[in-house]
Amino acid sequence: MSSASTVNSHAVALPAASAPAASGVIAETSADRASRSGIWLGLFTITMSFAAFTSALFVREGTSDWGHIVLPSILYFNTFLLLCSSATIEISRRCLSGGRLIDAQKSRKGIVWLLFTLLLGIAFCVGQFMAWQQLRAEGLYLATNPNSSFFYVLTCMHVLHLVAGIAVLTYLTGRILATHRTLRRSLFDNVAIYWHFLGILWVYLFGLCLMKL
Repeated sequence: MSSASTVNSHAVALPAASAPAASGVIAETSADRASRSGIWLGLFTITMSFAAFTSALFVREGTSDWGHIVLPSILYFNTFLLLCSSATIEISRRCLSGGRLIDAQKSRKGIVWLLFTLLLGIAFCVGQFMAWQQLRAEGLYLATNPNSSFFYVLTCMHVLHLVAGIAVLTYLTGRILATHRTLRRSLFDNVAIYWHFLGILWVYLFGLCLMKL
């Protein structure tokens, strides 16, 4: 009788012990979905804001004081840098692929590519500042004419979003490099999506400036 009671008590205890683990998995999956929904909502908001700027540019283009400016040649090199950074963050993401969590001890190669991404992103921002300085040397400021106004506004807004991406990447790099720390892969994937989006957005803005400004 004593032996049978012991077996029955263990049989009842097992489902109760497994229930919290199952609920933990569900909670983590819900967090991943919420994070993915948040990044897409953010990208939609950014897209709408730049769409509004584009609409304003087309409306302003029809006025009599609309002219054209010669864009600094360094913008071509800046574009190359940002496209390279999009490639490096994708390589990093693939190197860090695997389970749900990123482990720093097993992700050295991915971290190296992530650091390259950060350096390229910073170099792009420096290049944009040099482009602004070149325009200033030519006497073109924010309020000089409608064309220069749109150029400064569009490029500054893009750089601000890129700086935010650099800040998040720096934070994630620190988290991954920290001893005995892990990171949810969905968080890194979402940042990579944001970074790719900024690369595509810049190609669009650069083409818009070439054709309209």
